[in-house]
Amino acid sequence: MERTGTDRRQRQREATRAEIRHTARRLLVESGPEAVSVSAIARAMGLSGPAIYRYYGSVDDLMGAVVAELFGELTAAVEQARDALDPAAPGDRLLAMSRALRSWASTRRAEFRLLFAAPVPEANRRPDSERRQAGEHFDRVFLREVEALWAERPFPVPDLDALPAGLRAQVLAYTERKRTALPPAAVHVFLTCWTRLYGLLVMEALDQLAFAYTDPEPVFEAGLAEVGAMLGVSERP
Repeated sequence: MERTGTDRRQRQREATRAEIRHTARRLLVESGPEAVSVSAIARAMGLSGPAIYRYYGSVDDLMGAVVAELFGELTAAVEQARDALDPAAPGDRLLAMSRALRSWASTRRAEFRLLFAAPVPEANRRPDSERRQAGEHFDRVFLREVEALWAERPFPVPDLDALPAGLRAQVLAYTERKRTALPPAAVHVFLTCWTRLYGLLVMEALDQLAFAYTDPEPVFEAGLAEVGAMLGVSERP
């Protein structure tokens, strides 16, 4: 009987934590990041401000949990696009994953900006933080597919020694940290491709392409084609 009561309280606690995260996200989408505060969340839920701290120790903890949940949604969308295609065609899967990423970003701009265009508090940079772990899982989804592509058909890579020393050192450190099967020169290509796509997506999310483009989709597709060329991937006829 005591165990049943404990389980019920735990379920109630998790339900309240989920409602807090949902409310924070709703405020973010409806009114922007400046509207997301403990007092605003508490007011929307009919709670006192201090009550929120019984479920999350700090605002950073709360927003870290919100971001982790969003990363989970985004990762699931990308994985769904990947899994709809043949595992023996990693190039096709990478193109589909990239388009799924843009689709999610373009229909959830506020959430995407929180994930990729907002400062990350120090507490959420810790390796054991929920936000950091969710972000690294998202990162691995793309990295593993590039590893599969490399194993099937290595793409052109630069001479690593020709890179500026500061850049080379960072590529080597990233390669070691990720324990990837890619050689460092291929990791450099992967990171170059990612920053190219990332830059386009963030510019679109922040409306920074509007100075020249009224329709960002062909801009993204052109960028994706350039990334595909770097990886030796092209659209199937």
